[in-house]
Order: sequence, then C-alpha cells, then structure tokens
Amino acid sequence: MTGDKLTVPHRVGEAPAGAIGTLISGDPMVVAASMSVRDAATVMTERGFAALIVGIGDGFGVLTDVGIRADVVARGLDPCTPVGDIVGPPVPAVAADTPVATVLALVLEQDLTCVPVVDAEGALLGSVTAADLLSAPAGPSLTLRRQIATAATPSGLQQHAARIPYFVADLVRRGQPAHEVSAIASLLSDAVVRRALDLVNDRHDLDPAGICWMSLGSNARRDAVLSSDVDSAVAFADDVTDADIARFRQACAEVIGIAGGGGLAIDLNGVVASKPWFSRRRGEWSAAAQKWMDSPLRDEAIVYTSLLLDARPIWGTGGTGMESVLDGLRGRRDTMGLILAEALSTKARIRSMRDVLSGKGGTFDIKEHALAPLTDIARWVALFVGSGERDTRSRLRAAAGSVVLPGDQASTLIEVFEVLQRVRLNYQVAQFDRGETVSDLLEMKRLSPLDRSLVAQAVREIAGIQRRLDNLGQNLPLID
Repeated sequence: MTGDKLTVPHRVGEAPAGAIGTLISGDPMVVAASMSVRDAATVMTERGFAALIVGIGDGFGVLTDVGIRADVVARGLDPCTPVGDIVGPPVPAVAADTPVATVLALVLEQDLTCVPVVDAEGALLGSVTAADLLSAPAGPSLTLRRQIATAATPSGLQQHAARIPYFVADLVRRGQPAHEVSAIASLLSDAVVRRALDLVNDRHDLDPAGICWMSLGSNARRDAVLSSDVDSAVAFADDVTDADIARFRQACAEVIGIAGGGGLAIDLNGVVASKPWFSRRRGEWSAAAQKWMDSPLRDEAIVYTSLLLDARPIWGTGGTGMESVLDGLRGRRDTMGLILAEALSTKARIRSMRDVLSGKGGTFDIKEHALAPLTDIARWVALFVGSGERDTRSRLRAAAGSVVLPGDQASTLIEVFEVLQRVRLNYQVAQFDRGETVSDLLEMKRLSPLDRSLVAQAVREIAGIQRRLDNLGQNLPLID
C-alpha cells in the first residue's frame, strides 16, 4: 500500500485464445475508496487510463472520465471528495478465461464502461474497457448499441435498428458461436425498445416509476434469431389510475410502432404490451398468476405461466416484485406435473404425419419440432430446481445433475441447442442474403449432408430426453 494506491501483483498464466484475459494490457491497479477524486484524476492522466478500478468492500467499482465530469465537475463537488463517494455499486468481475463475446454481452446488457478481470481466486488481474472490446469480432455491436441509445428521434432510432439484421448476418458469416450471436441480437433488440420508450416518454411525460416493461420470449431468453418476434408485457404500479393506464397503453402502442418501423418483427395479434391482457397492475398480475396456478387447465394458464417465467424487465420500476408473482408454483405438485405434460406435448421429430399429408415432407420446422421442445424442457427443469435463470443454456446448467436432468443429459442438450441454433442462423442468413423472407421452415435439401445428419441426431437426443421426462412425470419426485 502506497498512500491511497494499491498495486496488485499480476498473476502468471496465459488466458486461452478468445478469452477476455487476452485483452488485458498493462499492470493491474486498484485504488482505495478513500483516494480523492483529484489524486485519482492525476493517476489516470499520468498513466493514460480511461478508467480506474476502485476497491469497494469485497468487490470493485469503476471510476471513469465521464463519471468525474458528471459527478464532480457538473455537480460542483469538492475535488477532495473520496472516489468511493461517487462510484456506483460494484460491477461484475469476470474470470480471465471467460469468452470475449460473453463479456461483450455483459457490457451491452448493463451498459458498462470497464470490467474487472480476476483469476480463479478472485484476485485482480487487470481490467478491460469497452474500447478494448471493439477489436473483437462482435465489438462493433458496442458502437451500434451506443448509436441506438443516443438516437435523438424515432426515425433516427429506426435507421439504427434497421442495421441489426445486417450486423447479425455478418457475425454468423464470421463463424461466431450461435449462442453469442443470439445473445447480442437480443440485447440490441431490447436496446431499441428501451430507447423507443425513452423517446415516447419524453413526449408523454410519463413516470417510469409507474410502469415496468418486460421483454418476453426469445429476446428475454437471449435466444433471438432473424425471425424472432419482439414479445412484450407491462406491469403497472398498483397505484396507477385507470386514466394513466390508458395513457400508458397508448404510449406502449407508439413504442411498438417505432420498433416495428425499425424492422423488428412485431406480431400485433400476439403478445404485445399495448394489449390489456398483457398490461396490468402488479397486483392484477399476481391475482392472475394465482388463478393460473390454481386452475392450470383453464384459459391457457400454462402458456401465460411460461411467458412470465421468461419475463425480463428492461425499463421502468413500476412492476417491482414481478419476479415473485409465481412464488409457490414449485410446491404445487399437480400443477408442476401439468406444466411438464404441456412442455412435452410437442414432440421433437423430423416430420409429422400432417407434414407428409400436406406435401411438406421435405421440410422441417426447426423451431416447432426441435428448439421449442428443448426450451420448454429447459424452462421446466430450471423451475423444478428453483433456478431464476432465463436463458436456455443457463437453465440447463442450473438443473444439471439434479434428479430431473442428469449431468450428461444437460451437456447433451446444451450441445444440441448450439447445433440447432447454428443451423437455424446459417439457413436464415442465406435466406436474408437472397432477399427471401426468413423462416424457421427449413427445406432439408438446402442443408448440407452434414447439417442434415446433425439435425436428425439432435432431434433424436431431444426426443429421448422427452421420453425420460414423460416417464418421470408419471411419478414426479417431491420438491425440497
């Protein structure tokens, strides 16, 4: 310790190729929260740092040039103010072997400017800034995300949004892992909706504390592809009046119109936040969820329960506590059994008798007959083990080794999910390049022999696990 500055020894060891550790440059440094802003600014100037890592308890905060300007200069704070008083809460630290694209998704999701990188013991190795990530294949998504976040008009926002499919297609052509491409596509889509909400709110002067916009479906699960719809719902604060709800719903319709005008796929007859069914007070959502749990066979209760299990809040705080509206669901053995039965109702298979009779024997709906059954399995097993994860791969990892999903089967499904998403993205990008409407209906003859074989094997693996879960459902184990 020298004054208020602590230099942490750099840990020996090379990060694997493609890992965030390879982007660390310079010696690691963490400054004490008691260091003055003036001294911190001096260190940043002398060393050419755009950001400093600040020790906050057992975690790390980040001090940036932007933070100094906004929190000290603009507010007229004393330069002797301790940096611990102006940095935000600790930011997530990542292990050195974390894939760059995973960190990029974290930066996009939480709008971070700097990420601490640690070793296996949690000691600081260094940090990586958003600028460092620009050299990664998906790095330009940071620039696009910033352009979306700062768009001054709806038309300007739509112009940036229209670039998303071109950006996604480029990532696919570069051979980026499918789950990373989907995660970034989902985050960019949410960024468009979030900025549209900001712009609409500026015109309507609505209180963000009265509303919580939730992303649903594939975007919420971070599984989006070129054909994915933007599904959404809204929770209002319980004290919002009927008149204000009407205004909010009108604003939601405008948001959906802006997003759709930017090329995002919107099913206006589907799950959209402007509809009364998908825009309720928090207490009304809770009451509805209770009815769905009590009577899961009525009013498509299981479908709506699944939607809420995927919900990811992205704007506003009005629906605080929405994550608890399904509390108690795991303890309802009969309801859990019915949800499992519904999850297994669509069988994984290459073609159905309906397809054969309709002359579609040479096509395969990769979403309906492969990916949807897999994501349904992932949602249910995560619910069973009490995991709050939303993305499919994380749900499978959370349930791995449990009574409902042995570890080897979880690994198989994660691998199968990646294979199917890769085939799906490659097929859709080829359609996009030809100017065709992107679709989940694959003409099998357009796939390479290897991809046809991989898809067939993937479907067999999913079907096998469906059969095992179906047998398990006949004697569902008790939940702790």
